[in-house]
Amino acid sequence: MSGFLVKGPSGPLVAPLGSSVVLPCYVVEPLPMKDLEVEWRRTDSAILVHLYQDDESRPESQQQDYHDRAHFFIDQIQHGNFSLRLDNLRAEDDGRYTCRVYISGSDESVSVSVGEDVTLNCSVNSHITPEHIEEVSWKKTNEDILVLLYQNNKTLPDSSDERYRDRVEFFTAEIPKGNFSLRLKSVRTEDKGVYMCQVFAGGLSANATAVLGRMGES
Repeated sequence: MSGFLVKGPSGPLVAPLGSSVVLPCYVVEPLPMKDLEVEWRRTDSAILVHLYQDDESRPESQQQDYHDRAHFFIDQIQHGNFSLRLDNLRAEDDGRYTCRVYISGSDESVSVSVGEDVTLNCSVNSHITPEHIEEVSWKKTNEDILVLLYQNNKTLPDSSDERYRDRVEFFTAEIPKGNFSLRLKSVRTEDKGVYMCQVFAGGLSANATAVLGRMGES
C-alpha cells in the first residue's frame, strides 16, 4: 500500500508495571522534515503526552505526568518513525493513545485585481492516493468562514458560506495528483484575508496557507 499513511499497532499493547513499552507510529515513506509536527495524545483526555516540532523534541509541552517518561526515537524520525517509548509504566497509563502527524505548507501571498479570478495554491505530496483522501477544506481563517468542502470524493457546494457559493471550485482533475488548489472567481474587496487549505488522508493532516491581499482595481 503506497501513500503517507500513518501506521500503528494492530491490537492492544500489554506490558508489566514499572517496565517500558513502545507505542508504534510510522509512515510508509519518509516525510519532509521541514514544517513537520508529531503529536502524541491520550485519546480519552486529549492530554499531550509528547510533541515533536521545529526539528526537535518539546518536553516542556508534555503533561507533567509524562516528563522524563515519554521519549521519541529522535534518530529515527527522519526515517518516518514517530514511535514513542513510555518508561516506568503506571496503572494510570492504561488507555488509548493517538499519534497525529502534521505537515504545514509555507505561506503564499497572492495579489489580484477586483473582478478577476485567482488561484489559491494547495498541494501535498502526490504519494497520497485518491481513495485515502477523507476530507479537504478551504477556510478563511481570519473570519473562520468555510469557503469550500470536499468529502467522499465530491465537492459539497451547499457547505460553502453564502459569500463564496457559486464562486469557488476545485480543479477536480488535479485532485488525484495531490493538487487541492482553489479557484476563486470575480474577486471582491472583502475577499482579502488569509485562507487555509487542510487535507485529511489516512491519518495524515496537512495544511497550507495563502494570503490574498494587495487588491487593485481592474
